[in-house]
Amino acid sequence: MAEAEEDCRSDAARAGDDDENGSPAETDLQAQLQMFRAQWMFELAPGGSSSSVETRPCTASRGSLLKATDTKGKQELAKEEKARELFLKAVEEEQNGALYEAIKFYRRAMQLVPDIEFKITYTRSPDGDGVGNSYIEDEDEDEDSKTADLLAYFQQQLTFQESVLKLCQPELESSQTHISVLPMEVLMYIFRWVVSSDLDLRSLEQLSQVCRGFYICARDPEIWRLACLKVWGRSCMKLVPYTSWREMFLERPRVRFDGVYISKTTYIRQGEQSLDGFYRAWHQVEYYRYIRFFPDGHVMMLTTPEEPPSIVPRLRTRNTRTDAILLGHYRLSQDTDNQTKVFAVITKKKEEKPLDYKYRYFRRVPVQEADQSFHVGLQLCSSGHQRFNKLIWIHHSCHITYKSTGETAVTAFEMDKMYTPLLFARARSYTAFSERPL
Repeated sequence: MAEAEEDCRSDAARAGDDDENGSPAETDLQAQLQMFRAQWMFELAPGGSSSSVETRPCTASRGSLLKATDTKGKQELAKEEKARELFLKAVEEEQNGALYEAIKFYRRAMQLVPDIEFKITYTRSPDGDGVGNSYIEDEDEDEDSKTADLLAYFQQQLTFQESVLKLCQPELESSQTHISVLPMEVLMYIFRWVVSSDLDLRSLEQLSQVCRGFYICARDPEIWRLACLKVWGRSCMKLVPYTSWREMFLERPRVRFDGVYISKTTYIRQGEQSLDGFYRAWHQVEYYRYIRFFPDGHVMMLTTPEEPPSIVPRLRTRNTRTDAILLGHYRLSQDTDNQTKVFAVITKKKEEKPLDYKYRYFRRVPVQEADQSFHVGLQLCSSGHQRFNKLIWIHHSCHITYKSTGETAVTAFEMDKMYTPLLFARARSYTAFSERPL
């Protein structure tokens, strides 16, 4: 063993001498050979163990691997953080209307992390630094505030476009003239035709879903102000307690014009006894009441046994040929108990009777002429998910005025189970055509 150790030492000394004069390749080869000899001598020595020798390079390799992994993870986190900042900056630029700058930031963020859009959680930070603040509205906010914010956002988007204000842009190129070329005044006049004199605000809300520009036009305060004036007249000159004309039209109680209020009454009536007195007939009587309101203050009322499918189309206009129909005017009244009531005065449709020349030479018995009218009082309320769709009877009377004496006889009817509430039924045909603009 001693001789072997001396030989190794002499070889190592020679190798060291050769390293001083040799090339770098030979120096590396000698170093590896020297390490192998040292490991071999250590294994031959008594009490020596190869496990400790093997552990050192393994430990070194594991340490370097962990260090490399940690460095790589830090680089990924830094890259993701950079992509997040760029993406939030792009969102901010887009909200400010700078779409070109926003696209550049979006592109840079996607180049760093392709799925960065799904890794960002938008938060509302009151003390933020301006990046990533309030990009998603809180779910607990009121719906009206959301609508107001949406309208302001759309208006801001239009502000940052070209010098010529265009409400919308064509999706596909076409040789025909696009509607966005029309001036704002012409577009608003078209929207007034959509609403029409029948106050079809439902169609206006549907039109607002076409694009952002139409949404802005449909929220024009002048349209909603004219609609409120047509329904309530001078009693709506002030907005208080409402914040906008649109809110007043939607929230303030009113009768609906795009359909008919209908009630069905059923009762059992005793018939006449048979000739032999063996049995007595009983009859089930069914009839309907129809009330149609118009925005200009007119109202129509009809009591008939005919069912709605045959009657509702006839009530589209006031120029109906139904003989038993009653025409008149109505007004809305809101009492101190915050209940809205509808009062109407209706009369039978006047018809000109032709002169009967057959009995012109005979002396007639004079008939006392009289005017007959009906006074109706209804309470307006809501039921279910629909608003202002129910009318409850509170008053019904008949007034007969004799022309010769000027006296008026009043007969009030008792409000019993025969006066069932009227429920609203929408008729699409009533708003299918526009006769006049708003």
